[in-house]
Amino acid sequence: MEKQQIKERMEYLSAELERHNRNYYVLDNPEISDYDYDMLMKELRSLEAEYPEFASANSPTQRVGGKALNTFDKVEHRVQMASLQDVFSFEELESFVNRCKEQLTDPVFIVEPKIDGLSVSLEYENGELTVGSTRGDGFVGEDVTANLKTIRSIPLKLAQPVPFIEVRGEVYMPVKSFQELTERQEIMEEQPFKNPRNAAAGSLRQKDPRITAERKLDIFIFNLQQLDGKDITAHKQSLDYMNSLGLKVIPSYVSCTTFDEIKAEIRKIGESRSAYSFDIDGVVIKVDDFAQREIMGATAKVPKWAAAYKFPPEEKETRLLDIEVNVGRTGAITPVAVFEPVILAGTSVSRAVLHNQQFIDEKNICIGDIIVVRKAGEIIPEVIKSVTHSGDAKPFRLPEYCPVCGTKAVRYEDESALRCPNTDCPAQLYKNIVHFASKEAMDIDGLGPANIKLFIDNNLINSVADLYELKFDDIVSLDGFGKKSSENLLSAIERSKQQSLDRLVFALGIRNIGSKAAKLLCERFGKIENIMNASAEEISEIDGFGKVMAENVCKAFRESHRIELINRLKEYGLTMTYKSVSQDSDGRFEGLTFVLTGTLPTLKRKEAQEIIEKFGGKVSGSVSKKTSFVVAGEDAGSKLIKAQSLGIEILSEQQLLDKAKQ
Repeated sequence: MEKQQIKERMEYLSAELERHNRNYYVLDNPEISDYDYDMLMKELRSLEAEYPEFASANSPTQRVGGKALNTFDKVEHRVQMASLQDVFSFEELESFVNRCKEQLTDPVFIVEPKIDGLSVSLEYENGELTVGSTRGDGFVGEDVTANLKTIRSIPLKLAQPVPFIEVRGEVYMPVKSFQELTERQEIMEEQPFKNPRNAAAGSLRQKDPRITAERKLDIFIFNLQQLDGKDITAHKQSLDYMNSLGLKVIPSYVSCTTFDEIKAEIRKIGESRSAYSFDIDGVVIKVDDFAQREIMGATAKVPKWAAAYKFPPEEKETRLLDIEVNVGRTGAITPVAVFEPVILAGTSVSRAVLHNQQFIDEKNICIGDIIVVRKAGEIIPEVIKSVTHSGDAKPFRLPEYCPVCGTKAVRYEDESALRCPNTDCPAQLYKNIVHFASKEAMDIDGLGPANIKLFIDNNLINSVADLYELKFDDIVSLDGFGKKSSENLLSAIERSKQQSLDRLVFALGIRNIGSKAAKLLCERFGKIENIMNASAEEISEIDGFGKVMAENVCKAFRESHRIELINRLKEYGLTMTYKSVSQDSDGRFEGLTFVLTGTLPTLKRKEAQEIIEKFGGKVSGSVSKKTSFVVAGEDAGSKLIKAQSLGIEILSEQQLLDKAKQ
C-alpha cells in the first residue's frame, strides 16, 4: 500500500474501533465479537509500530495506558466546577423549589440521578480529547488525561469536530467491578475500599494508567461547561446535544414543573436504586433554562439554581445468629457476623465483618443480640451497634486457638488482629497460593482461585513450591482441563521462573511488603541471600522503610518454612538475583536526583525517566535542596521557578541526552 492508503487505513481502523467502543460501552449494543474487535486492534497496533508518523495521540491503542507518571500537573478550570447545596428532606427541597419560583417565571426543573463518583472535566478541541482533569477545589484540578483515556466509554474523538467544548462528568466504578475488586483485595488481605466512590477516586489517581485500566471505571456526563460554535440555551438541550456527540450522558433525566412532580420522580429513582449497575447517593434538581440560572446566581460555593437531595442511609434491625471466625492469608483471624437476612439497598444481606475483638467489645456485641446493620456506601454491609441483649447473653471472645489447624493464636505488639502463626495452616495455604500466582506477583496465567482450590482438593499442591512439580498427567484428568489448557498452564508456570526477583519477594507474602517495597529491597541488596542475611537496621536504612517493615522482613526470612521454600524455588530455577536497568550502564548518574517538569520537545516523560534510571539516577516528583538537576520543557511552571530560587542547575532535553552520551 502507498503511504496515503496506509494513513487512511489507520484512520478508518481508529474510527471503527471507537464506534465499536461506543456500541459496547455506551449503547450496550455490540455489533462484532470480541475476537473481531481484537483483530482490528491488532492490525492498528501493527501499523502504528511500522508507521509511527501516522499514529495519533488519541488512538484507541492508547486506552490500555503505559506511561507511568511521577506526579499530576495542575489544570486551572476556566469555568468553576462548583459543588451543590445538599438537602436532606422534602421540606428543605420544597423550600428550594419555592425560592426558584419566587424569582423566576414558570421555571422548568431537570431531575436526574446523582452518581456517587469523582467529578472530572473533559476538554475537546476540533473534536479531539485534549485534557482531562479532576475537580480539585473547583478552581484548580489535576491532569489525569492518560488515566481517563483508559475509560472505554469516554470518546477520544467526538462524532462532530466541535471547535471547543468542555464537559463535566462523574467517573464511577460499576457495582460489579467494585465487588470483584474488593473480593481480590480480601483474598490478598489488602485494606478494601469502603465504597465505589473511594475506589473510583483511588483508581483514577493511580500514577500508572495501566492500573487504572484494570479497574474498569465508567463515566456519565452531566454538565456542559463551555462550548464554541453552537448556541445552547438550556440544560436538557445540552444533554441531548452532548449525547449526539457520542458522550455518555447521565441516564433518565426528566423535566418537571411542580414540586409534586419532582417528589414523585425522586421516589421513583429511589425505588429503582437496586436495579442500577452504579451507585447513587441522591437526586439532582436543576433549573433548566440557562438565562434563568443567571437570574438566580450563585454563592461563593454553590449555585442557587440547583440542589442535591441526599438519600438517608438505610439502616435495619435484625438478630445476630452467630459469629463465625475466618483465617486469612497471613493468618489473621477475623470474626464475621451472621444475622437474620434483611433487605438493604435492594439486596438481601446476612453477613458483615466485625474486624477484631476491640470492635466487638466497643459495640458490646453478643450472639443473640438485636443489632443495627446498614450498607456502607450502599455496598459493604456493616454492623452499627447492638440494641438489646437476649436474657442469657454473654460477651463474645475470639478463640485462643486457630479454628482451622488448632495452633495457639498470637497478637503481635504492633496490631490489633489476632493471628494463627502456623504457615502450614490449610486456610493460609489457599490464599498464599492465590497471592503467589496473582498478576502483580508471579503472574501465572490460568491459575486462578478456582483452579488452585481444585489442585489443593486433589492433594496436588501443599505449598507454592509444589506448583513447579505439577505434571501434565496430574492436570489433564481434572474437571475443566483438557490437553490445551493443561499445556498452557504448565507453560505459564514455567515462564514464571523468569519473573524478576522483586516479584518473587512480593509473591512470598511478607506482611506490609507490597510490590514497591519488594523492589526497593532488591535494589538495595541485589540477591535473595543478601536480603535473607540483612539485619533490621540495614533494611530500615532504605528510604521508605520504617521499623515495623524492616522487622517484618528480617523475621520472615529467618523462619524455617520460608528458608525451606526459597531453597526449593532455587532448585526449580526461579530468579534469585535482581537485575536493575542501571546494571547495563556505567552508573554515571549514581547518587543524583532529577526532577522532570513541563513538556519535553521529543521525549515522553517516561522515556526521560528511563534514561536517567538506566544510568543509576533517581527521578523525584518534587524540587528540594537535594535535587541535583531539573530537566525543563515547555510550560515548566512552579517547579522551574523553585529550582531557580534554590540555584539548582536547569537542563534542557538535549543537555540531558548529551550527558547520557558522554
